[in-house]
Amino acid sequence: MGDVYADPDVISRLLSESRTWAFVGLGDNPVREVYNQARLLQRRGKRIIPVHPSGNTVLGEPGYASLADVPDASDVDVVGVYRRAEHAGAVVDEAIAAGAKAVWMPLDVVDEAAARRAKDAGLDVVMDRCPAVEWSRRH
Repeated sequence: MGDVYADPDVISRLLSESRTWAFVGLGDNPVREVYNQARLLQRRGKRIIPVHPSGNTVLGEPGYASLADVPDASDVDVVGVYRRAEHAGAVVDEAIAAGAKAVWMPLDVVDEAAARRAKDAGLDVVMDRCPAVEWSRRH
């Protein structure tokens, strides 16, 4: 993989210019890493959208069972793919179909084929990187 899906300019742009992040896998369990990442970005001024089969409200934001259920999903700047790598491809395909602008797969979520599909569809792609770590490197 190398760093083809860790372009520093893309990472900086997504962290600084994005406004809305949909976190796929974000439930109301505060011990999960996705919860911590969503809370961090929310505290940094990002609007977060929880996407989890439960559809629960998380961090004060209404949740949705899938990306397809998110109203105006094309307004989503970044889809955080907080699912195991074997499920990442399906989430990436949903992000493409929804009209999202970027996908971010955190540490240990690697799916080269899905990343290529997203890039070929015109989305920015970050893979195997932690938003919190990348944020701290830039601020």
